[in-house]
Amino acid sequence: MDNIRKIAAELGLRSTYVENTVKLIDEGNTIPFIARYRKEVTGGMSDVTLRQLEERLTYLRGLEERKEEVLRLIDEQGKLTEELAQAIREAEVLQRVEDLYKPYKKKRATRASKARERGLEPLAMRMLLQEDENGAPEDFAKEYVDPEKEVPDEGAALQGACDILAELFAEDADRIAGIRERTWEHGRLATEAVDPEEKTVYDMYYGKEEPVRKIPNHRVLAINRGEKEKKLKVSVEVEPEVILRSMGEEIIREHGSIYTKLLEETIADAYKRLIAPAVERETRNRLTERAEEEAVKVFAKNTENLLMVPPVKNKRVISIDPGYRTGCKVAALDGTGRLVAYGTVYPTKPREDIAGTERTLQKIIDKYGCDVIVIGNGTASRETEEVVAAFLKKTGSPIQYTIVNEAGASVYSASKLAAEEYPDLDVTTRGAMSLGRRLQDPLAELVKIDPKHIGVGQYQHDINQKALDVALTGVVENCVNRVGVDLNTASPSLLSYVAGINMTIAKNIVAWREENGRFKSRRELLKVAKLGPKAYEQCAGFLRISGGKEPLDATAVHPEAYEVTRQIMDRVGISGEDIASGGAGQLDDLILAAYPVKREQKPKRRVGLDGLKDALKDSSQDPGRLSESIDAMAKDMGVGRPTLNDIIAELKKPARDPREDAPAVVFRGDVRSFEDLKPGMEMEGTVRNVVDFGAFVDIGVKQDGLVHISQMSNKYVSHPMDVVSVGDTVKVRILQIDRDRGKISLTMKR
Repeated sequence: MDNIRKIAAELGLRSTYVENTVKLIDEGNTIPFIARYRKEVTGGMSDVTLRQLEERLTYLRGLEERKEEVLRLIDEQGKLTEELAQAIREAEVLQRVEDLYKPYKKKRATRASKARERGLEPLAMRMLLQEDENGAPEDFAKEYVDPEKEVPDEGAALQGACDILAELFAEDADRIAGIRERTWEHGRLATEAVDPEEKTVYDMYYGKEEPVRKIPNHRVLAINRGEKEKKLKVSVEVEPEVILRSMGEEIIREHGSIYTKLLEETIADAYKRLIAPAVERETRNRLTERAEEEAVKVFAKNTENLLMVPPVKNKRVISIDPGYRTGCKVAALDGTGRLVAYGTVYPTKPREDIAGTERTLQKIIDKYGCDVIVIGNGTASRETEEVVAAFLKKTGSPIQYTIVNEAGASVYSASKLAAEEYPDLDVTTRGAMSLGRRLQDPLAELVKIDPKHIGVGQYQHDINQKALDVALTGVVENCVNRVGVDLNTASPSLLSYVAGINMTIAKNIVAWREENGRFKSRRELLKVAKLGPKAYEQCAGFLRISGGKEPLDATAVHPEAYEVTRQIMDRVGISGEDIASGGAGQLDDLILAAYPVKREQKPKRRVGLDGLKDALKDSSQDPGRLSESIDAMAKDMGVGRPTLNDIIAELKKPARDPREDAPAVVFRGDVRSFEDLKPGMEMEGTVRNVVDFGAFVDIGVKQDGLVHISQMSNKYVSHPMDVVSVGDTVKVRILQIDRDRGKISLTMKR
């Protein structure tokens, strides 16, 4: 219950909803299923909030498990006190648990452990108590001299005792927590060149210092990479005097003792040798974790925006994967993405066969028709684009072209998955075909690629790969289930992201489809091997069947709600044919007629035309009337308002694609060259990537331009994602052009 309250407070949620959600998760329900079909019990939490809740729940449960393990390990040593047990149980974070456990943790032999073996711990405790007022420390160290125990004299005895105390000081959980926080608040991250004479991409970090707590996340990741590549030396600088003074005030008696000088030296040794290096590591780790967490969020959001780019449906596409020596691979696709022709053209150096390229393109257009030409944005893209634009202009063709990001296409085309899908095609043809399909349905095609390879992150190969995989997998699952999947056309890759379906079940679905033909109803899923009732419950609502036995199978209405949905349809007077033909657009009017506000009795028959006219007349006087009518319907049908809202939305427009709300793909009819660009030029572009420090925008030349965060608005911008998203169309103006380095600086300011 403590975990429930903590999560509710942290995420600003009601405890009841959190408790209900945790129960659903523990019962094996997937996040997409809970988000879409259990809104009443979760209070309508989004898939994003649900994943945050699940992540936090996993952490807190792991924390509780670690607490119990630490308590057991200390108890087995016979050293667990009530005070220590209480401190461990009250710990809010894992770091605190590990700090408390550190003195009892088994470790390799240290100077302190060796001193204890020599019997010097009593002397160390005597020094710490500081009760001896007369004599010198050596006087009390005499009795511990024992050459057989490698304690040859008083100095060696005192040194061993100091080693014990240094470790004791360095393992005090509260003291270390204070030093750690002071280092975070007042420390500075310093960077310098390994070789000051060498010119590298890390020049800007040579001889620099920045406050630890203020350094931007993307700079942390850049510095980490520079250090890993042995180009930078990195350290955390902090003034030790304040820390040493504070430790001295805690440990040394106010009026001093015969041990004061030794204790001061021991405190300095403890800090320099044991505390400072550990705190520096922890500070660097904290910086890295913070930066990685932000990088994962940025990558996840960019990936989501890229996956949710609207599909260009039913367009016949010529897809070109540019190249130089080996030519440009061409693939022609029909409106469903089926490959109808493929080949190679050589419009670029060294052959520059422009006439041959034009003949090939015209032949494909004449035979198969073509609505759009797609060009990959990689090697030779610029030169290929020039040839295509000139060809379209010369022929006066109404065909337009667009550039697609080909990041990851080569990874997919050479993958085992691609080989299984298209065993008779070579790698390059698969790549060209994939580019065309990215335009026709980005989501269906991009799910075939590891999200890390889609090119919309920053430092993605330097950050925690497990955390990145978990986050990106969650994003893909959210997108796939938000859009829905055609059960009779989806690939195993797409099906595997549907709630409740893994790759094994996805392949079994496709195998069943190939053996038995199209699925005619969702219930037939239960005939698929390894797809049991639980998996069916999770996946059914996200799988669509058009033209099947049951019209509701083409909607996002879950089979568990079919009965109440049919009752609603019967009450307001719409049929399955209405759903199959595109939905009941007049449903609001029918609901108003069926449930007039403040009516005394429920209608006992379908609503006629006269009743509909009267309801419309009344509703024009009262905009809130529809909401009250829907409330009445919810009460009458015994269904929650969130579920009813979703059912009504589906009956109005079955299986509406949420990607329709995203910015449309930008098509081109012209071409620019880098040489044509001048400062002050204004143009439209497409956002290709968003990072902590700005956004990269495709403005129609080979190199994307950068809009720095400071150039995004006349107002303060906290993060670029507050202004733009991947796929957005934006108006920009050129600020600067670095022709030698191929860099373009842009502004979005007016």
